[in-house]
Amino acid sequence: MTSTSTIPVTVLSGNLGAGKTTLLNHLLSNAGERDLAVLVNDMGAVNVDAELVAEGSDLDAGGVAELSNGCICCELQDDLEAAVVRLARERNFDHLLVESSGISEPEPVARLFTTSSRVAASYEIDALVTVLDTRLFLDTFAGEGVPERRGVRAADGEDDDGTRPLADLLIEQLEVANLVLCNKSDLCTAAELDEAEALVRGLQPDAETIRTTFSAVDPDRLLGVDLFDPGRMGEAAGWQRALAGESGDDDGSTHDYTADDREHGDDGHGHAADGHEHRHPDEVYGVDSVVFRERRPFHPERFAAFLRDLPDGIVRSKGVAWVAGRDVKVDISQAGPSVRASVRGPWVAALPEIKRDLYRSNRPDLEWHAEHGDRRTALVFIGTETDEQRLNAILEDCLVTDDEWERATALENPFPSDDSEDVVLREP
Repeated sequence: MTSTSTIPVTVLSGNLGAGKTTLLNHLLSNAGERDLAVLVNDMGAVNVDAELVAEGSDLDAGGVAELSNGCICCELQDDLEAAVVRLARERNFDHLLVESSGISEPEPVARLFTTSSRVAASYEIDALVTVLDTRLFLDTFAGEGVPERRGVRAADGEDDDGTRPLADLLIEQLEVANLVLCNKSDLCTAAELDEAEALVRGLQPDAETIRTTFSAVDPDRLLGVDLFDPGRMGEAAGWQRALAGESGDDDGSTHDYTADDREHGDDGHGHAADGHEHRHPDEVYGVDSVVFRERRPFHPERFAAFLRDLPDGIVRSKGVAWVAGRDVKVDISQAGPSVRASVRGPWVAALPEIKRDLYRSNRPDLEWHAEHGDRRTALVFIGTETDEQRLNAILEDCLVTDDEWERATALENPFPSDDSEDVVLREP
């Protein structure tokens, strides 16, 4: 809830060319009685977007702050803080619009306004708005298109050339959004727009969607909407919802999918014998989430081969995997054509006894297996028209046999072994 003593902030995100600056100028031109201020971030040394905003509106120069030659979600955090504090000190206005660069992640930007800082004392997030190039989104995740690499710097590890696939960023900008503009809707059919909205709901169930052309939208639908909840930031993505289920433990999972479960009344797909089923994002358009849980590790080569050749229609995969030969939590993150593996940390069961017992005493809710401790796999797959039975069968085939388990350390293993590694298993 926005306080009367703080200035509401709308953070605009979206891929390069999605229509953020067009939206910004539209809002400025149709602000009505609102007195707006703007902060524009551009990766170049010359802030072209700021010039376009200044030229395309009646906003005076004092109301446009510029951050250039860097990204506000990482190297320009201090500059961002200084700029918004200066705006609040030098100018009276009703609402701040922050247009982040096309390669920025919105969550780090939002956190600046929600932590105990000079910024948080003066501002409060109203909404995180993502402008979506709907045509590109569909071509990337629902068609045959492959997003080009555009120098997107990885926050948690870089490829050899210092970039990561644009698909990763598209997903991240959607998964934290409160409101998504499905822009360039004139380039899509009605059925394609329905599919795009269903995919958005699968990735971020709470996000409101608005179809736009040339980013034209009623400002009242974007400003003063009070959609942001700081307590839920980083917890509302579709994959997190699917893994969280109804009770939750250390990694948000609720039930282990094993052969014993199938014998005792669970079909292994999150559907209990009592008839309760998890809520699907949108059954009408075939967008669904499939959760796979196991207490037996994956064979590293078979699991890597599966990830490199995921079934058609899988848009997003995320979670923790137990990989034979690696006594660490292997984090799997797939966004369209991009698949990466990194280390989230050690299993609690792998810690020295004193540390293990201390951790368990502080986490009484930690689900613990008598033999394997907290070692487990909990993965979610979000996609269109996913064959759940076939997907689970393939994943089961990726698990180690008893013989393979005994010689796990001798198996060829492409997965990372510590948190200094970030392995790209598939790239565009």
